[in-house]
Amino acid sequence: MNTVLIERTLPTGQTLQIVQGDITLEAVDAIVNAANEHLAHGGGVAWAIVRRGGEVIQQESDKWIKQHGLVSHAHPAWTLGGALPAKYVIHAVGPVWGDGDEDKKLSAAVTGSLRVADELKCSSISMPAISTGIFGFPKDRAAGIILSSVDQYFAKVQESGIRQIRIVLFDVSSLQVFVKVWQKYISKNNKTTLADWIDGIDELFS
Repeated sequence: MNTVLIERTLPTGQTLQIVQGDITLEAVDAIVNAANEHLAHGGGVAWAIVRRGGEVIQQESDKWIKQHGLVSHAHPAWTLGGALPAKYVIHAVGPVWGDGDEDKKLSAAVTGSLRVADELKCSSISMPAISTGIFGFPKDRAAGIILSSVDQYFAKVQESGIRQIRIVLFDVSSLQVFVKVWQKYISKNNKTTLADWIDGIDELFS
């Protein structure tokens, strides 16, 4: 069973939560898959989503690639959720650490996922710690970028229909990092720009 550890109401009215658990169990309108540009769901979160949701997710992903080509950071793909509790799966491609411009690419993946959720008329969305698995993005840095990108999206898109955003984390190490960043730079300092967040996170974990 998934458990809400921390909850915050954004200035724009949305509820943002950090959740301990399995994203494939999330009963929301859409979950975000940490995908690769080919939508080949062979490992990590992607494999778990297809295993629980069914092969139809991979089949729809293959059709997407044939129709649209490779998936970019800023423009996620989406499929139906198959047997998942979630209606949709939004396939976001995060950056591989070391490829360059990783911060901007991760922010674009988060923002793109929220935009697609709005296009699909979703009111709730759950996302993992994108790029922090085999793509090697440092968890502390990713936490600040993901949380700040959510804030910035709703500050700009005030007509959004999304009301609930859940950051779902499975492993203890990711939970510890996200909670630490949350408490230091959301609950207390309330920094808003991406540059401020990154500078603050570097200080916190240096």
